Amino acid sequence: MTWVNLTSMEQLDEIKNSSGFSLIFKHSTRCSISMMAKKNFEYNWEVIPEDTKLYFLDLISYREISNKIADIFQVAHQSPQILLIKDGDCVLESSHSDISPEEVAEVIAA
Repeated sequence: MTWVNLTSMEQLDEIKNSSGFSLIFKHSTRCSISMMAKKNFEYNWEVIPEDTKLYFLDLISYREISNKIADIFQVAHQSPQILLIKDGDCVLESSHSDISPEEVAEVIAA
């Protein structure tokens, strides 16, 4: 699996308007906790179905997109943070040590 870099508002619109599952990983490139959460997530991400789109947001470089994510999906901003989106709605939000690819896979399978 590979990340798709989330760098535009148009991509955010695509996520909101797409069917199926998309995952957004919000990452602070200045935070060691965020780096560890990303590494742990990538270590086990093969449990997530391959057709799940995985978006990576560098929230330092794209703060405006990060703010829009909080607004669109009605979640508080956190870093690191994952949001699992299904058919335009956030069905799972986790941050820090609660970020788990296994939990993402469980929600998708349910």
